[in-house]
Amino acid sequence: MKGIVLFAHGARDPEWALPFQRIRDGYALAHPERPVALAYLEWMQPELAQAIGDLMGRGATQIVVVPLFMAQGNHLKRDLPLLVEAARQANGGVRVQVLPALGEANDMVKAIVEWIEAVTR
Repeated sequence: MKGIVLFAHGARDPEWALPFQRIRDGYALAHPERPVALAYLEWMQPELAQAIGDLMGRGATQIVVVPLFMAQGNHLKRDLPLLVEAARQANGGVRVQVLPALGEANDMVKAIVEWIEAVTR
């Protein structure tokens, strides 16, 4: 079973995480058969390895990491691969797939353009 980790930057202000929690909760409601968790790069918990371990505890045997970043900056190019490898090792070599940044998905760009058009009419 695939588990989904929504991976976000993190911030010192707990309210910053509210939109990401809404995404997690919306996905969980739409896909109750697939465990989903949030993980953060810094300042917030859980970290990636812990979130993966939690999903495995809920029955996940494969992990898909969804970076909730708009672009492939240093965090996704340099930090995330190191965190994924550490998480794999910490969780028995579980298979982890990492998706591209949100801004690289044509459907996401289209949705943002459509939203901008709708709110600026």
